[in-house]
Parts: sequence; structure tokens; C-alpha cells
Amino acid sequence: MTDHTLRSLRHFMLDMDGTLYLGDRLLPGAKAFIDGLTARGLSYLCLTNNPTKTAEAYAEKLQRLGVDVPPSQILTAGEATARFLAAETPHRRIHPLGPPAFAEELERAGLQVTVEEPDAVVLAFDITLDYERLKQFCRHVLAGLPYYATNPDLVCPTEAGPIPDCGAMAAMIAAATGRTPQYIGKPEATMLRMGLKKLQAEAGQTAMVGDRLYTDMEMAYRAGIASVLVLSGETKFEDLPEESGQRRPDFIFENVGALWEALQSARGEV
Repeated sequence: MTDHTLRSLRHFMLDMDGTLYLGDRLLPGAKAFIDGLTARGLSYLCLTNNPTKTAEAYAEKLQRLGVDVPPSQILTAGEATARFLAAETPHRRIHPLGPPAFAEELERAGLQVTVEEPDAVVLAFDITLDYERLKQFCRHVLAGLPYYATNPDLVCPTEAGPIPDCGAMAAMIAAATGRTPQYIGKPEATMLRMGLKKLQAEAGQTAMVGDRLYTDMEMAYRAGIASVLVLSGETKFEDLPEESGQRRPDFIFENVGALWEALQSARGEV
């Protein structure tokens, strides 16, 4: 890609943890990047595979860290899954196995949350999981109902170490039922498609900005949009593939602050 392509970008899908912040620490340049996009009329949407919180909760966290992002510009895997089910499937009666925030997203999308005669079952990263609910969910999976899941992550990082995420729960259910779900969250292009609809953005003018090769960058590759890797989170430069036949991100920056400087330069603003 060229400077002209960088200059033509109008929409940005932004990973959060590792890109805008690490835990409870705002990363260098994050505030200038968000404020700069807003001031210049460039749209953005913050994405997360974690469905345990609502967009409002993520907006509150960002505000505590010093960045103003309205909830309407945050898309969780929970909301993306609810949007997908409402817009692209006939399913209206949903049996979820997930936290209260996910059930709330389903209801916001106009879907009915029920365990009685559901049209489909949906797994989310469920920190409220108990055995009775798991048993009931597996019965519906075994019955052959359409089966979806919010995100394929095997673990969720925490300050105390990694904990089982949605992908690990799906693996447990697969061991009991022999079935695997259709995933919606990163790196699936479905998540990006729901984001583009929410932003009313064109893919050709959109970039995915994130710190993980196998989720953020992989989603960009699958969706055919510009891929922008920042080295402020999980991926380090030495992790990049060296063989010429392997896909590499279109752009690589130390952090979103460096990306913002490059965008300004490409637009002739510095």
C-alpha cells in the first residue's frame, strides 16, 4: 500500500486493549488519535471480543482513562452477534449461554431470550456459568438447533492470569455434543461487516487497527480492508512472519500516536 492509500482512509475499526489501553493504563497517543479523528470528521468504531460488558461500560472505562468515546462508537462481540442474528437470520427466539450483558444485547436487538422452544442457541464468554444452565444448553445443541458463538478466544487475559474464554467453553461443549458453533467475533469477517453497517462505512476506505495478528489483522485480511498493526500490545516486531509468502500487515506502527502522525503527514497536515 502507498501513502495515497493511507491518505484515503476515512473509517477506522479500533481494537481497544493493547491498542488504546493496556489494562487500566492509556497507551501513548491514544487520546490525540481519538481527538484527531473526531476533529477531522474521520469516523471510528472501537471493537472488542469481550461480551461481558455493554458498550456503555466500555465508554465509562475510556472516560476514566481520559478519552471520550460515546457508547454508539463501541461494538462488542455481543452486540455484533445480536445484530447479525436480527439482520441476517430468521431466528427470533434465542437461548443464550452468556452473562447478563449479552442477554441485554439480544433484547436490544429485538430478539426474545428464552430457554423454551428456542430457534437457535448462542454461546458467549460466560463468567456466570453454572452446571444446570450448561446442561440445558447442551441439550438444545444436541437437538440440532442452529448454534452460534460470540468469539473464538480460548482465554481472556486478566491481572491474575488467563481464564477460560468463549472458545474454551465451546471446546468443552464440542467434547460433549460433537458440534462446534459459527463464530461471529474477531477474526470472523462477520464482526467487521456488522461494524461497517453500524458506521455506514465503505470497506475500501476502512482500516482495522489492532495489536494481534491472529484476530485483528486476520479479520482485516479476511474482510479485504487495510490492516494496521500497532506494537503497543501483544505482537512484537520479531513476531511478524519473515517468509515472503506469508501475509504481513499493510502498515506497522509503534502505537496509535505514531499512526496519527503518519495520517497527518499523509494528509499534508504536518
